[in-house]
Amino acid sequence: MSSKQRRIVDLSHPIRHGMITYPGLPGPEIGDHLTREASREIYAPGTEFAMGRISMVSNTGTYVDSPYHRFDGGHDLAGLPLSSLIDLDGLVVRVPDTGRRAVDREALLPYDVTGRAVLIHTGWDRHWGTERYGHGHPYLTADAVALLVERGAVLVGIDSLNIDDTDDGTRPAHTGLLAAGIPVVEHLRGLEQLPPRGFRFHAAPPAVEGMGTFPVRAYALLDDEVAADDAPATGAAGGV
Repeated sequence: MSSKQRRIVDLSHPIRHGMITYPGLPGPEIGDHLTREASREIYAPGTEFAMGRISMVSNTGTYVDSPYHRFDGGHDLAGLPLSSLIDLDGLVVRVPDTGRRAVDREALLPYDVTGRAVLIHTGWDRHWGTERYGHGHPYLTADAVALLVERGAVLVGIDSLNIDDTDDGTRPAHTGLLAAGIPVVEHLRGLEQLPPRGFRFHAAPPAVEGMGTFPVRAYALLDDEVAADDAPATGAAGGV
């Protein structure tokens, strides 16, 4: 006999003071708005609080792109339906490390992407925090994007610097996906921890009006099989 146990896999990079997400963009500035020491002058003896502040570009850490990021008049963060960001049927597409940067249509053909969050696992996140991360990253080709749009993917994510080739100023991947209303999540990590199927994906940003990108806490929920001998004991103790 076996049962299922819920497991959470964090797929986001932590945001730290001064870290670089994308070459040329400034790192976040994290500090205090109200220190614990200063708060002691406001609250009752023995009661203290810390209130932080952060200044950053919206493309920081693991973040989602909404259509507004690319298109004037597209859905901004507040306009994105939660149904396109949370509790999505997840699919991992593993890309062999052959040294070829382009992920094309042929790489996606074996997969049923319809109605799913399609996460492209390239392994590029191993370079996160190094100069290497910002150069020569894997990306999706225009024909791969066309397939994702044609077959009705709900969200597309990738564990590299950009879903586009940054040498191509037309940005065909962003253009095709966001024109179709498909959110893009970039700078994922840890996709090797996920199975190809059988998990739920979540990546919701704050509902900020007039902004097209923002960091998310992306994660997956999996129901793992647990042998009966390993399952938590249940009984009268603590019961009702």
